[in-house]
Amino acid sequence: MFFAPIIDLPRESSGQHMRDDEAKETERDERAEYESLIKALAGTPRLVRFLRFLGEKYFSGQIDELYEYNIATEVFGRSKATFDPAEDAIARVEAHRLRKKLREYYKGEGKDRILQLSLPPASYVPIFVPRPPESSTAEVEGVDAGLEEAASELHPQEEQYPGQRDSNGILRIFRSRPRILATIGIGVVLSALTVLAGVWMATRTRVANIEPKQSVTVPHPSTEAPGSKPIRLLSGYFGSPQIDSTGASWEADRYFHDGGAWQASSIPIAKTATPFLFQHSRVGIFSYDIPLRPGVYELHLYFMTNDPHEDIRTFHVDLNGKIVLSGFDIDVDAFGRDIADERVFHDVSPAEDGLLHIGFYNERSLAALNAIEILPGIPHRQLPIRLITRGSAYIDHLGQFWHPDDYFMEGLTLDAPRAITGTLDPDLYSTERYGHFSYTIPVDPQDRYTVVLHFAEHYFGPQQAGSGGIGSRVFHVLCNGETLLDNFDIFKEAGSLHALTKTFNHIKPSPQGKLNLMFEPVVNNATVSSIEVLDESK
Repeated sequence: MFFAPIIDLPRESSGQHMRDDEAKETERDERAEYESLIKALAGTPRLVRFLRFLGEKYFSGQIDELYEYNIATEVFGRSKATFDPAEDAIARVEAHRLRKKLREYYKGEGKDRILQLSLPPASYVPIFVPRPPESSTAEVEGVDAGLEEAASELHPQEEQYPGQRDSNGILRIFRSRPRILATIGIGVVLSALTVLAGVWMATRTRVANIEPKQSVTVPHPSTEAPGSKPIRLLSGYFGSPQIDSTGASWEADRYFHDGGAWQASSIPIAKTATPFLFQHSRVGIFSYDIPLRPGVYELHLYFMTNDPHEDIRTFHVDLNGKIVLSGFDIDVDAFGRDIADERVFHDVSPAEDGLLHIGFYNERSLAALNAIEILPGIPHRQLPIRLITRGSAYIDHLGQFWHPDDYFMEGLTLDAPRAITGTLDPDLYSTERYGHFSYTIPVDPQDRYTVVLHFAEHYFGPQQAGSGGIGSRVFHVLCNGETLLDNFDIFKEAGSLHALTKTFNHIKPSPQGKLNLMFEPVVNNATVSSIEVLDESK
């Protein structure tokens, strides 16, 4: 069960005066508990200063101002001009200390308080909850302490302010200031604590399956590391392995710490031939510690947003403590919602402890991840990308692997392969995607690429179904706004059912690490049979 924010009803609504009285009484109770807590913590002036700031913002309805930068600069005196959360973890460290002090107080001196103040993990927004019955106290403490323990494992040196992680650490639970009444039953309270500790917002309409204390044990890399075999994980998924169109196995989620699992609604997902990659996700503040043998790897992270309630979703991602995605917005990166997105990083290696550490931290909303793929890599270069416009993989005469059609938007495919001449690999040209369509191919943005397009004219020609000849099919091909082919006519250059290849060098990806290929018809449909993307780095 989730808590929703209190909504002011029109004055003529039945029971309005009663609700106003209840709200005033609730605020009096909350303020009384807050002031009592300030007195109880008088011996720790640093925490009292922190708590006063939280209370002032809470009671004035300014919880949107409770984020890391404000706390660091307004409470702990950090410079507004130079403060960098990647270098200074002061707010997170003091929040950790405050949560610990609150647990100690309500376990001891304040154990009989009817109303208790809590600062949920991954949030700077205080909440007030009724004292749980004695039979439930251990369970509540276990959820809160368990998450704090997991957080300390991820940041074992935070007491020395190393600032190794870049995170604003903010989980905006409510869109308006919450009023959690003392009359709420303990079952609701436990649900609220679980959700707050886990990861989802109060205004969500979908169900999050939270495992608040779940943290998969990481084997020591010297004994159980997977080696150089690919690792494919479905974040937030705990069923049997899923097999994609290439025969690759995607495993249930593991090697993670914190966050919560969420299942997406069943809707069509654009730009992917493997929709199951995006049906589950891990959300919140979380991390992965994945054992790897020494070597060079290529990391693929898969994202998608299909939540209509979230206007802005930005978060940070780091690899082995180094930020690789800052202020990352899935919708902006994918060009919309319900669209698959993928980011690629080559030259990835495990840290000195034999683990690849991947951290996800909230900025203006919850971090989220759908899947992780780690492949044995090539030093300083991305692995080749080869796509064939059919639903099954293909091995060419050189032993090169061609992935089934993927990353496309719109267009249709030809279901009746044709016999093609002029090539040692006729199958690369025997199918086609045609119409007005595009491909968004993810690459590492730091490199330049060669793009090879393979064509054959399947429909037009004197002996073909479409008859005609030169000028029957004309189209443009663009990449990231630059024209690769202008008024291109396959029949004019190669005739019917004959292989034709066009190669383009030194292609620069977009800042988001995408090669956006557009196939725009001029006369009849555009078409392509297969696509190669080759990293030019040496």
